[in-house]
Amino acid sequence: MRALVVYCHPRGESFTAAVRDVVLAKLADAGAEVRVRDLYAEGFQPVLTAAEHEGYLDTPKNREPVERDCRDLEWCDTLIFVYPTWWYGLPAMLKGWLDRVFLPDLAFLMPDAKDKTIRRGLDHIVRLGVFTTCGASWWLTTLVGAPGRRTLMMGVGLLLKPGARKVFAAHYLMDSSTDESRAAHLRKVAERMDRLTGPAPRLALRPARPEAAE
Repeated sequence: MRALVVYCHPRGESFTAAVRDVVLAKLADAGAEVRVRDLYAEGFQPVLTAAEHEGYLDTPKNREPVERDCRDLEWCDTLIFVYPTWWYGLPAMLKGWLDRVFLPDLAFLMPDAKDKTIRRGLDHIVRLGVFTTCGASWWLTTLVGAPGRRTLMMGVGLLLKPGARKVFAAHYLMDSSTDESRAAHLRKVAERMDRLTGPAPRLALRPARPEAAE
C-alpha cells in the first residue's frame, strides 16, 4: 500500500492534527508506505496563476510548477484527505491544491474527437479516505448540500478506479465538542482506517476502453 496523506490545517495544536496522527498510526500498523503533504507547513501556493491557467492544457509542461505533487499522485494507490470544513466546503488551501495538481492527462482526460466528456485518469488509486471536522451540525451541513464532502467523495472519487474503497468521517458541532465527543470521533477515525486499509478491494472488471485496444 502506498498512501498519500494530504493534510490541511494552519495550526499544529488543532484537533485536525490529532485526526491526522490517528490516520498515520493506522497506516503504520498496516505497513503502508506513506507520503504526507502538509500544505500549510510547506507554504503551498494555492492560487492558480494567469500563466498556469493559460497553459492548463499544455501537457506535460503544465505539471512543472507542481511536479512533486503530481509525482506523489502518480505514486500512490491510496489517497487520504485530512482537513477542517469551513463554510461547508474545503479550505481555500486544499481547494487550490486540487485546482493546481489535479491536471489534465494526470487526474483526468479532456474531451476529444471520440469522447465528449472528461474521463477518469487515476485508475491506479483504489482507496480514498476523507476525514474532516465541521462547526455546523450534520443536518445543517446536509441541508446546504455538504459541498466539501461531495467534491472529494464524489468529484475526486469518480476519477479513481471504479469500485475503489471509500471511507468518510466527520466530527460535527466542533464548537460545542467535548473531550468525550472528540475521543469518540478519534475511535471512529481508527475504525474507518481499519476498513480502508484492509485487504485490497476486489474491483469489478470493466470492459477495456476503446483506446486501450489500439
